Amino acid sequence: MTVAVLYVVSTPIGNLEDMSPRAVKTLQNVDLIAAEDTRHSARLMQHFAITTPMLALHDHNERHKAQMLVQKLADGNAIALISDAGTPLISDPGYHLVCAVREAGFPVVPVVGPCALIAGLSVSGLATDRFSFYGFLPAKSSGRKQQLALLGDVAHTQVLYESPHRIVATVADIVSVMGAERQLVLARELTKTFETVYGGTALDVQAWLLADHNQQKGEFVVLIAGAEPQELGEIGAEEERMLTLLLAELPIKKAAAIAASLSGHKKKALYDRALQLQGKV
Repeated sequence: MTVAVLYVVSTPIGNLEDMSPRAVKTLQNVDLIAAEDTRHSARLMQHFAITTPMLALHDHNERHKAQMLVQKLADGNAIALISDAGTPLISDPGYHLVCAVREAGFPVVPVVGPCALIAGLSVSGLATDRFSFYGFLPAKSSGRKQQLALLGDVAHTQVLYESPHRIVATVADIVSVMGAERQLVLARELTKTFETVYGGTALDVQAWLLADHNQQKGEFVVLIAGAEPQELGEIGAEEERMLTLLLAELPIKKAAAIAASLSGHKKKALYDRALQLQGKV
């Protein structure tokens, strides 16, 4: 590499055949690789005969290391950023580095590839025209339930990541908060030997999970269907915040129409709420 660029490089989430030729070439030719865990990534480097020096960049040192890496770019080096698996920054480190590099005026170039979020969504059978990604929910049940309660009336697909240690408890909380009939899909160990994608009602998925301990192992993408129109009761906090933001820039009728299109709520209910928010009723 002859120019100072930060390459954000996606790596396999399981199957090494998903490593793109461009990713291999990039990692071979940069001056330095910033890896979430150098010991973990060493196996990938060995497999593809990549001998580029690596340094660790993780949640605990990223802010400290970012300015040092910006200086290396200033010195004319090309750097690649990788995570343990998949696309960096998607529930992985890299945000502070990318911000620092962009602020310093250096280009940031994506080298695209695997991402568990997109892989799970693509095979889930749930609506993909709109979706939200929330990463990992809080570790404690009380915090998880609070977050799920905020998502209960969202009308589009919601995607989460979950660990094997919490998957049973998280599914139980989904049943408790969103209801036993909410459609749910678990995508487990994507691209790996024991890849499994299982969907049904939240209660069905819970029963399947509890019936086979082996299905509780591995990394999970959790996909929750959006609320059906008949499930939408009072306007939720997310919809009200959306409506408030729209009202700051648009007439009431237009704001209500856009909010209805985005949220799935009826336009009339949002229009009436907009009138209330504007103090017109």
